Amino acid sequence: MADKQLRSVILASSAGTVIEWYDFYLFGALAAELSAAYFPQTDKTADFLSTLAIFATGFVVRPFGALFFGRMGDLIGRKGTFLLTLLMMGGATVLVGCVPSYAQIGVAAPVLLTVLRLVQGLAIGGEYGGAATYVAEHSPPEKRGLMTSFIQITATAGLILSLLVILACRSAMPKEAFAEWGWRIPFFISALLIVFSYLIRRNMDESPLFAKLKKEGTISKNPLKESFVNPANRRLVLIALFGATMGQGVVWYTGQFYASTFMTKTLHLAPGLPDKIMVTALLLATPFFVVFGALSDKVGRKNLMLGGCLLAAVFYIPLFKLLVAASGFDPANPTRVINEVNFPMMVGVVWVMVFFVTMVYGPIAAFLVELFPTRIRYTSMSLPYHIGNGVFGGLVPFISTKLVGDDPNKMYDGLWYPIIVAVLTVVIGLVWLPNRPAETD
Repeated sequence: MADKQLRSVILASSAGTVIEWYDFYLFGALAAELSAAYFPQTDKTADFLSTLAIFATGFVVRPFGALFFGRMGDLIGRKGTFLLTLLMMGGATVLVGCVPSYAQIGVAAPVLLTVLRLVQGLAIGGEYGGAATYVAEHSPPEKRGLMTSFIQITATAGLILSLLVILACRSAMPKEAFAEWGWRIPFFISALLIVFSYLIRRNMDESPLFAKLKKEGTISKNPLKESFVNPANRRLVLIALFGATMGQGVVWYTGQFYASTFMTKTLHLAPGLPDKIMVTALLLATPFFVVFGALSDKVGRKNLMLGGCLLAAVFYIPLFKLLVAASGFDPANPTRVINEVNFPMMVGVVWVMVFFVTMVYGPIAAFLVELFPTRIRYTSMSLPYHIGNGVFGGLVPFISTKLVGDDPNKMYDGLWYPIIVAVLTVVIGLVWLPNRPAETD
């Protein structure tokens, strides 16, 4: 494939996926505002945890989206499937901004919020596997790690975009106005982004490898059965889940989400300050997704992914202690709002955590694509990815925040969950994970 055409494929796939992640992560980035709007505020800690629980439902349902849309992608094609997921995600996100508050409609508010979050989870469950598969199947095997790393950037880019839009809205209006209604604007902006992405994607061609299977009449008749009933492929699915994506998920959500929640709810940094720290660190670390994706083409995927998990497990507690020290947090006055911090140090600490993310996440799309045959690839790779990320990873903010609670003496207890999962992944991965070179389809 010509370089120009390949660049167009990567651009079109990545643009839509960035927007889907933007939609998906707005919910978490605005958790405090959603909590205030959609719960009665009789117990603010419980209300915030309830909001995180709704946020987590989007992750838990992702595997079901992976099964449904993965099957669709293996039966009818990659392109049409992730066009549908794009429209689902955009519609649900805009509607989140339209839901009346708890004061207006009572308990129906959190119920509607949960339903829309479930739709988001189903949509993202079908999006990632389609985009990664589509780019990989257009890429030369010896450059799959490099080319798919641009899809890996999209999750972080979507998070950065959501934080930047939120910061812009915060700065454009008084604090009270943002808390009352301004937080809805980022959800409405999604409508414009979705239209833009749809116009780009609708002119894309089908994946050449899928088109070849379709022409030859060798498309899978039952991709779910082939993926999960066939013993050989089922074994690969389990190895991918427990030896790679489980650990990758907790590393991703600890470094790129729980760090923000920790600064907001445990350290009580002033509104907007955690977002500025996260955006700066994410921007500085993002190029390393491509670095490690390209490096995996040369040295293999396994050691890079497991190395990132191991480093994260070893250094999480020291890093979070540095985060606390740089914030000026006072255990004697744990609820004091902190307005001034050692900004460079906090950015540096978060950057290290995101660097671990890039080691694990940069190569994983190419690894998953190469692990499964083309005829059932969309289905087979999507499920372990979304269980690892959606269930094990997506529950990190809720479980870790719950373990910490309001007790400053327990502020590091929330880290044991991602540490244990990351260590288990390293052990399982060392034994069973293949360090296979790129395959030729």
